[in-house]
Amino acid sequence: MDTIRLDKYLASQLQISRTDAKKMLRRGEVTVRGKEKITPETQIDPEQDAVFAAGKAIGYRAHYYIVLHKPAGVVSATKDAEKTVLDLLPPSLRRTGLFPAGRLDKDTTGLMLITDDGDFAHRMLSPARHVEKAYEVTLERNVTEAEQKCILEGMRLGEDQLKPAGLRFLREENGLPVYEIVLTEGRYHQIKRMFGAQKNPVCALKRIRLGGLALDESLAPGESRMLTEAEVGLILEKRDCQKK
Repeated sequence: MDTIRLDKYLASQLQISRTDAKKMLRRGEVTVRGKEKITPETQIDPEQDAVFAAGKAIGYRAHYYIVLHKPAGVVSATKDAEKTVLDLLPPSLRRTGLFPAGRLDKDTTGLMLITDDGDFAHRMLSPARHVEKAYEVTLERNVTEAEQKCILEGMRLGEDQLKPAGLRFLREENGLPVYEIVLTEGRYHQIKRMFGAQKNPVCALKRIRLGGLALDESLAPGESRMLTEAEVGLILEKRDCQKK
């Protein structure tokens, strides 16, 4: 791997400014390869060199993978006149280059991945990968057998032929039926348009799974955390649509 300046490395991994990183070095709080006589310009190999700050090892993260429990009322963008999903991240999780991988409508809630890994996001969103996206959808009325069959087999929406989707009844909530719908594609406002075509308006929509990664229900709306390597791997896991 290419080497990197020590102050830049500290800033990126500790989520501090370059100025603060240099202050840490001046105070003698950082060691590299067991040496304390180092400077901000010292070149290190993040994958090979042991770096300690205040006695704690600094693990190297080439990329950030953050799960956010998106609340309603924020937009899936990096910059906007309105509040964005990036505005919800705490300072400890902020980093240059982060973006939402995929979009959820302003009023849609649930699991959102935020990352700075463009290659991973492309693989996750590529239609060829068939990564499943599962949602809880609250509808105005129950789905008929004919309507469900149409969704399971792949309905036609205008000029678009949709891929088969999974659909199953979950529960009734506040007098309205809640279903799980599982897609392997992500067309514009797809779920709302699908049920809108059946004259069955969507009252609420929440994403609960990406690939094999389920929404962490311990996260309150607006909260986020870093994913583990194992959890990142789950996102690209292939599963079978539930068609019950």
